[in-house]
Amino acid sequence: MAWFSVRLFKQATPHRQALRRHAQRRHAHFYQLRSDWTVFRSWPFAEIDWRRKPWVVAAASALLALFGMAVLPSFASIFRVDTYDDLPAIALTLPEQPIATFVPGQGDDRVALIDGVYAPLSEASLWTSVTIERGQTLGEIFGKFGISPQQLARLVAAAPSADSFTRLRPGDRIGIRRDSAGTLTALQLNVDSDTRRIVEISGDQVSERTIERPVEKRMRVASGRIVGSLFGAGEEAGLDDGTIIKLAKVFGYDIDFAQDLRRGDQFAVVFEEMYRDGEVIAGGEIIAATFVNRGRRFDALRFEKSDGSVEYYDQGGRPLRKAFIRTPVEFSRISSRFSSARRHPILGTVRAHKGVDYAAPSGTPIIAAAAGRVRFAGWRNGYGRVVEIDHGRGHSTLYAHMSRFGKSAKSGTRVQQGDNIGYVGMTGLATAPHLHYEFRINGMHRDPLKVTLPPPQPLPGAAMARFRASTAPFIRQLARAELQTAASAPR
Repeated sequence: MAWFSVRLFKQATPHRQALRRHAQRRHAHFYQLRSDWTVFRSWPFAEIDWRRKPWVVAAASALLALFGMAVLPSFASIFRVDTYDDLPAIALTLPEQPIATFVPGQGDDRVALIDGVYAPLSEASLWTSVTIERGQTLGEIFGKFGISPQQLARLVAAAPSADSFTRLRPGDRIGIRRDSAGTLTALQLNVDSDTRRIVEISGDQVSERTIERPVEKRMRVASGRIVGSLFGAGEEAGLDDGTIIKLAKVFGYDIDFAQDLRRGDQFAVVFEEMYRDGEVIAGGEIIAATFVNRGRRFDALRFEKSDGSVEYYDQGGRPLRKAFIRTPVEFSRISSRFSSARRHPILGTVRAHKGVDYAAPSGTPIIAAAAGRVRFAGWRNGYGRVVEIDHGRGHSTLYAHMSRFGKSAKSGTRVQQGDNIGYVGMTGLATAPHLHYEFRINGMHRDPLKVTLPPPQPLPGAAMARFRASTAPFIRQLARAELQTAASAPR
């Protein structure tokens, strides 16, 4: 019985806090809003804290009161409540905590979710749900319910999966079933994200069975306006971090969220929200979205083609996936731009800088900007570890100063867009970890930030008809969400 008193493993942090720290490390630029208005910071009064000047606050309050009494009454009719009565409302599905949620496919003996425990409704009063707390032992947990160590040991020792009960963590939830005399007759716990195990005892017989944990999919609509950051606006709109990152990746071919994001940009999104046991889980997809960035509108509509492949398209049926990814690495800032004359930080000479340098932590993954064949992967003078890819039709890209190569970076092999070809480093002539990225057309260097390529072809006739029919409802939902965002915008 020595295992019986083993302490439960401690959980480092709640899942959401861990996800947030991971997102802050990997996507720090989403938490900061870059603005063209930084010139105002140099004004003499920019550093004054006006809130600490009582006379200023009093004067401002008096002026506002006079303005309200003298001017606003004449415009009262503009702000009638019924002004927005004609705006279509959006029916949002809110999370619910059902008393009993039925598991489909169980026939007349369906199993219901009762307070986190799966059981027939007739057994609802016999089951108790327990959430594991930090530092508890199994003996402490079951002792609260009058279950002796001998009872528990007999049940668990006879079960083939007894080790599952010794690896519980804080936050896990188990079910306990007792008969009218208080005797333990069953235990229930999650095996993984998809199944739950029930261990039952009847006299001297011990048996096990597993049941599927169904996933419920709900459709939601959200919209927002950028004020401080993409993550801040997303949270205000009710999006979790995973959905915000997916939204940024969907528009990643057209919008550089590290450089292009501006205060006043706005978005609307139709997305799936997944629930298991009444709780939100990861995995939902973005179905449709719009993003207005610096006055330019971008659309993204998810569509499954006849061959089963899924891609995002604009309203004209053109795929958002471009021939080349705009930036082949997640970076914190552009440390050096394309230039015909730049002083080299190490050599001290003035010469052309034929690419763009993206500053990023050492070890950050580098991906292929487009499909092609690796022309060269090795060491090259001041470039250090470098990969060069031939994409055909005269286009090629180069990635330099890598700390090490990825599995796909082998001379002569073909790579697909997004394949990992290496990791950020500072090999060769470099003063700090960064990616030096070059783009060439017919051997001539072009600025990766400015080069334009022909747009992809739209869907063909039959596919276009299916695309328009399947995406029309989501386009209408986005339009209603945008109306609501515009109506709530400050005047």
